[in-house]
Amino acid sequence: MEATIEVRGLRKSFGPTLALDGMTFTVQPGQVTGFVGPNGAGKTTTMRVILGLDSPDAGTALVGGRPYSGLRRPLTHLGSLLDAAALQPSRTGRNHLLWLAHSQGLDAARADAVLAQAGLDKVARRRAGGYSLGMRQRLGIAAAMLGDPPVLMMDEPFNGMDPEGIVWMRKFLRSLAADGRAVLVSSHLMSELEDTADHLVIVGRGKVIADTSTRDLLAAVSGDRVTLRTTAPDRAAAALQRAGATATADGTTVTVSGLAPEKVVLLLSEHAVPFSEVSAHRASLEEAYLELTRDAVEYRAQETERVTR
Repeated sequence: MEATIEVRGLRKSFGPTLALDGMTFTVQPGQVTGFVGPNGAGKTTTMRVILGLDSPDAGTALVGGRPYSGLRRPLTHLGSLLDAAALQPSRTGRNHLLWLAHSQGLDAARADAVLAQAGLDKVARRRAGGYSLGMRQRLGIAAAMLGDPPVLMMDEPFNGMDPEGIVWMRKFLRSLAADGRAVLVSSHLMSELEDTADHLVIVGRGKVIADTSTRDLLAAVSGDRVTLRTTAPDRAAAALQRAGATATADGTTVTVSGLAPEKVVLLLSEHAVPFSEVSAHRASLEEAYLELTRDAVEYRAQETERVTR
């Protein structure tokens, strides 16, 4: 079975609300694909359609070329984490997995293996209702891995994780991709996706805004900007502007566009302007995301005015 998720032309309305408006993308094997967008952009609805929990009004969602509903022993094809709280709280973590394993024709040894993989072997016989959110996330991930599937899909897997858990999750997702699996991860934590995702599908108002590699997106948003640190920001900005660059000073930092870093260094040296650092600006994934989704945010708070007494 090919390790892919293919979403083509999905449309879905809930009453008068259009949740999906032609959603189209492919999750390829061997990489982590970040699935990001504002609240209400259609991410969770798309995942529910992929799992057959919601039916689309139009379009298709295929796992390895087939609808999820047509898969025999589906956990051996696609493992998913949509809601870490979706468990019977009176069951132990191990019994929760044994119940799922039995439904897929898997044995207890497989349940124990994924518990250890998720770091839950020491609390496996505790009731899941007493687990922290981070532990429930790990249990959900263990459940997703039960069938050793070639495709994984996770909604906000970093939620509730402590710093150690976040580091573990990042390495775990990378290892899944290194095994050749297709991994789709929805998250609001841009800093984690920046370090984890090879590819990004950015969505807004039910459709795809960008479908690109993380590296290409960051390079495009970074543009030709150069960051300069100097104790003479006004002199530096004036010298660079005379050379045709755009230069904006903010404290001891000057942001320059229109000149390569090497040319900036040369000009500053010629004009005897002191500086401690000149570097090509690298945009963060958060900057890129905010730039792309500016017009797709459904719920936006008003700017807070400063109150003086």
